[in-house]
Order: sequence, then structure tokens, then C-alpha cells
Amino acid sequence: MKIFLDRQSPKPIYLQIRDRISCLIKSGALQQGDRLPSIRSLAENLQVNKLTIIEAYNVLEADGVICARQGSGYFVNTQPLVSANLKPTFAPEQEVIIKEPGGNSFFDMHVARVQAQAQPGMIDLSFGFPCPPKNIMQISKRALKQVDVLCKYDLPQGQLILRRQIAQMLVHQGLDVSPEDLIITNGSEQALSLAMSHFVQPGDWVIVEAPTYYGAIAILENLGAKIIGIPMKPEGMNLELLEQYLKSHRPKLIYTISTLHNPTGLTTTQTHRQKLLALAEQYECPILEDNAYEGLNFEPVPAPIKALDKHEFVTYVGTFTKTLMPGLRVGYMVVTGKHYQAILERKLVHDIHVSTVSQAIVSEFLASGHYRRHLSQLRAENIQSRNIMVQAMERYFPAEAKWTIPKGGLFLWVQLPADIPIQAMTKEALSENVLIFCGSAFFPDKQGYPAMRLTFANSPQDIEQGISVLGKLLKKHLDKSGERRNKYQTLVHSI
Repeated sequence: MKIFLDRQSPKPIYLQIRDRISCLIKSGALQQGDRLPSIRSLAENLQVNKLTIIEAYNVLEADGVICARQGSGYFVNTQPLVSANLKPTFAPEQEVIIKEPGGNSFFDMHVARVQAQAQPGMIDLSFGFPCPPKNIMQISKRALKQVDVLCKYDLPQGQLILRRQIAQMLVHQGLDVSPEDLIITNGSEQALSLAMSHFVQPGDWVIVEAPTYYGAIAILENLGAKIIGIPMKPEGMNLELLEQYLKSHRPKLIYTISTLHNPTGLTTTQTHRQKLLALAEQYECPILEDNAYEGLNFEPVPAPIKALDKHEFVTYVGTFTKTLMPGLRVGYMVVTGKHYQAILERKLVHDIHVSTVSQAIVSEFLASGHYRRHLSQLRAENIQSRNIMVQAMERYFPAEAKWTIPKGGLFLWVQLPADIPIQAMTKEALSENVLIFCGSAFFPDKQGYPAMRLTFANSPQDIEQGISVLGKLLKKHLDKSGERRNKYQTLVHSI
């Protein structure tokens, strides 16, 4: 296998290797099932560092064109990606939602969905969690060798070794952070709660995207905040409307999900991030950046908003619950400047510290290199599942349905016609063993347009069956709404 490298090119060497191997596969020079050169032999052949080859193979694996086999090496994928029309059609109305304090249905909604999820034969298109790593038991045993250390109280900000590892990981994403800027939390949910309760008092205005993560809405409702939902455009939060409400309402916090947004799956551009930060600085409004799905991207993404932050306006939140397993409950937050100590003291009275066992397991994944390989495998699986879901929606969904095409993560967002009774349809789907997340939960005061958040973290069979059921229900309700319109028009003409 001949690979020619242009060492004067601005394109990184690992991407040149990726492109060349991709071309060889597309041209047929490399066939399905062919074994690629070993990392060592290709590195020696090209006179590059082995890490460069690992990066190239990781990207190819994330693209879904090659796969790793334990103890055997890398092979051209024998299951090529299902072709799909990857053209997003998401184009929502741009209406701001104002939510006054009061009301919180998060508890009932969450418990009901966990219970429904556990029913036998249920196809769960609502919650999106990764399959746990195959070597979780092996890594856990290795992490728990120093039992005496793990049995003691630890620092509220988390184990130093883990904070060092996370800081190093974030530096590669463009953030200039140190272990002293990090606080390990019980998942990202606790990080959001700590930050919001620090910045927001009862009656304060807070800006969120509409739609946004329903758990964040619940925290703000519990704090007695007044919520302003700025509508999402295909490129992110509507910045023109954002500036209007920054000027008129002087909010105390902007909550945003810049990468692989939950629930839409959108990722904002570098320009959008720069403009958002500039507005926050102009109106002196802190930003809470929640990037729980960072690391599950199918292609390179811009550096987080926090990486652009020169005046400590941004608090950054991440987690391992969406990439390793939710039961570990290990998240983290980057807090720079004067807010760090106050948030750390608030955390201490909440839980002393995060489970030392969970921290040790995550630390072992990071130290051994298994976390990086696990992410590559997840990305390769997820991109195929996303394409399978998009293709199924093209077959089964009516033309009136619109959706996003996320470049990573676990979810996509389906925007439905205004006359679809989404609550009734959700119950009907549940009766056919298909669990979906009604889109209203992701809007302040549940005032948004009819929509569904669907996870593609499922088997091809479950995706096919679930989308088939939803497509049948959508067409049924569209036919009914058409009949109602025809009857109404007939009645009007007869008067």
C-alpha cells in the first residue's frame, strides 16, 4: 500500500493518511475484509510517529470504513455504511418563549420513562446511552487494586490524578485549563445544578435555547428562575433575538449546548460561538456551556466557547456518562477565576465528593488508552445507526416531517406538522412497545411546536421497527387532520 505524504501541506499528516486510505477503499484497491498494515509497520514505512497512524486509523474507524478486531488489527469494514440522503430539513418558527416561575414535572416524567424503559420487548427511542465497554470488568478490577485508598474521604473537587487526565484531554480540545480549574461532579446534572444555583437567584431571568435539555429547565424551574427560550435555527441559537432579550431583560445567565446539542443534535460554527461570547461580554452575562456529548462527534468540531473565553465569562461542563456508562455518574466542570471557590464549597455540602470507585474506573480508562479506542468504536457504530435511522424515516415518515442530521451524538430531532397531537401519538406508540420522548418536554413551559427526540443508539432491527410504527401513526393522524380540515371547509362553504 503506497501512501504519498506532502509534508509541506497545511493539512495534518494523519488526515492525509486517512484520505489516501479512503481513496484506496473507494477505488477498490482495498477490498472489504482486507487487513490494513499494522500501526508499527505503516509508521516505519511512512517515517512517522505511531501516534500519527493511530490518529488516522481512529478517524477511519469513526468514519465507519474500517474496524478494529481484538488482537488481529484493522480491517476494511465488511458492513459499509447504509447510504442515506443526509440533507437536514429542520426549519422551525422563530418565536421566543417566556416562562414565569412555577411548575416542575421533571420527577414524574423521568420516573415514568425509566419504568417504561424496563418493560419487556420495549423499543426505546427516547433515552440515549452508549453500550458499556466490553472490557469494563477488566478495567474496573485493575482500577480497584488500591482498595485502601478508595475507602477514604477524598477532596470535594475530585481525585488529582483524574483532574490531571481531564485537563490534558481538554487541552487537546483547545481549552487552556489546569487541574486546579476542575471540579469532578456526580454527572453533568450536578454540575449544571451547582453552576445555576451559584449564578441565579429566584426571580432572575435566564436565557436558554428552545428547545433545550429538559433537565436544565427543571433545575431553573426549581430555582424559581424566569426562563427566556430563544428559538434554535439550523446554525444554532437565534443571535438577533438573543441580543434583543439581553438588552431588554438583562438576564443573569445564558445556558447553551454548543456541540451536539440536546435535543436537536446541532453543532454551532466557530463564528456563531465567537458572536455568542461577544454578546455575553457586551451585556456582562455569564455563559454556562454544557457539552455532554463532546467526544461523540463524527468529524472535527470547533473548539468550545470556553476556549475563546479570555475574561472568565464561561463555565464549561462535560461528562463521561454519555460516553462510558451512566451508572458511573462522573462528570466535571471547568470553573476559572473568582467563582471556583464558592461553587466548590457549595458542592462540599451536597455530597462531600464523587464516588472514589467511579473516579478510579474512569481514570484507568483514560490512563490505559482504552477510552480513546472506545470512543472510536462508538463513533463508528453511531454513524451507521444514524444513517440507518435517516433512511428508515425517508421510507416511513410523511413528507411533512422535518428533521436534523446530527454530526455525532446519540439523538436527532424530528419537527412535526402543527396539527399532530403529539401527546396522544406518544401514548399510542407506547401501546405498540415503542418509547419516544415527546418534544414538548424540551421547551420552557412545554410551549414549543410538536416534535420528537429520537435516539439512534439502537440495533438496526429496533430502529427499523420503531420508525415503521411511528411512520404509521404519523400518517394516520395526518389523514385525520386532513379530514377535519375538509369537513371544516365544507361547513364554511355551506354557510
